[in-house]
Amino acid sequence: MLGLLLFAAALPGAEEGFVPLFNGQNLDGWQVDTPGVWSVRGGMIVGRHAGQKWNDFLRTRKHYENFILKAEFRLVNGVGNSGIQFRSKPVPGSHEVEGYQADVGEKYWGCLYDESRRKKVLLEPPPGALATVKKDGWNEYVIRAEGGRIRLELSGILTVDYLETDTKIERAGFIALQVHSGPGIEVQFRNLRIRELPPGDSGR
Repeated sequence: MLGLLLFAAALPGAEEGFVPLFNGQNLDGWQVDTPGVWSVRGGMIVGRHAGQKWNDFLRTRKHYENFILKAEFRLVNGVGNSGIQFRSKPVPGSHEVEGYQADVGEKYWGCLYDESRRKKVLLEPPPGALATVKKDGWNEYVIRAEGGRIRLELSGILTVDYLETDTKIERAGFIALQVHSGPGIEVQFRNLRIRELPPGDSGR
């Protein structure tokens, strides 16, 4: 933990209250599912495969409930599908996880998807909300989960403001980075940092 705090203090423009999820050097604090898919290169977390039949997730060992998460990412050449899971848990007997996902790639940029649970897009961006997205360059997600309310900002624009009405949906879980099944893909993540928020509910 001390190493992460020192790393946070060294970040240019470090934000008060935020701590890094990634130390820039290795995958300490993360759980690797499939060896060889996830690595560290040039201060980035890299998810890469040359073709795979299952989705793969790099998971935090710690669970989070209410928080603001910021992460920069790049889908190399704009090809493939990825995302950032949160409030998630494993699906027993599989590589899958279930929970909310801030989606990346294909027709899902900026969407809030419910991975392996309701298996559908819960809310998609309004028209024009993807104007600032660089589909083959660096973008940033800001994910705010507070009680039943979830907000996604992609490249500075609010794409989702969602209120969960199902009281059975869990409000805590791990954070995970995804590489989707299918043809080869490379996705890169950097500057992952989180600020935990106090317990409570936030509705409209």
